[in-house]
Amino acid sequence: MRTLISTAFVSLDGVVEAPGGEPGYRNSGWTVKHVDFLPEAYEIKGREQGEATALLLGRVSYEAFSPVWPDMEEFPGYRKMPKYVVSTTLTEGDLVTNWGETTILRSLDEVAALKQTEGGPIIVHGSAALNRSLSDAGLIDRYHLLVFPLLLGAGKQLFSDTDKDARKLRLVEHEVYANGLQKNVFDVVH
Repeated sequence: MRTLISTAFVSLDGVVEAPGGEPGYRNSGWTVKHVDFLPEAYEIKGREQGEATALLLGRVSYEAFSPVWPDMEEFPGYRKMPKYVVSTTLTEGDLVTNWGETTILRSLDEVAALKQTEGGPIIVHGSAALNRSLSDAGLIDRYHLLVFPLLLGAGKQLFSDTDKDARKLRLVEHEVYANGLQKNVFDVVH
């Protein structure tokens, strides 16, 4: 069974919306505007590209990343990696042609089936709504969180507010950086 990893830049109060400057959000670009850049705090991002064997995105994140990421020097590991987009509305004609093999999945059942295939880890970037649904369905196995020392208040949240039984996490890696950023890697205890 493949490991499904959720990776996110997240504020201390759980907001994940527009960390890189995406338009339409009051605090857009919060990861670069309010916290000093320390390259060592982002080491995990390069490691993720080396360890992941597939990329899973929701429609909104796919539509934001696909015009930009294929040509970015920061994401060479994702260029040829198989990509999966969870969407009930995208069609094959909506997919970009310069970012390698991309498959549209229509349901969480298809994500669960993908996890049952042979292969290495599948990583989920962005995709706030998808992350909440995956978590509620018990499909996430690990979280890679870079927690920023910010309280943003409103904004898309990484974690669902669904009333459910507690889900235990086991801290497997942790580091705090001089700029206040925290790296927390948690395995979900199934």
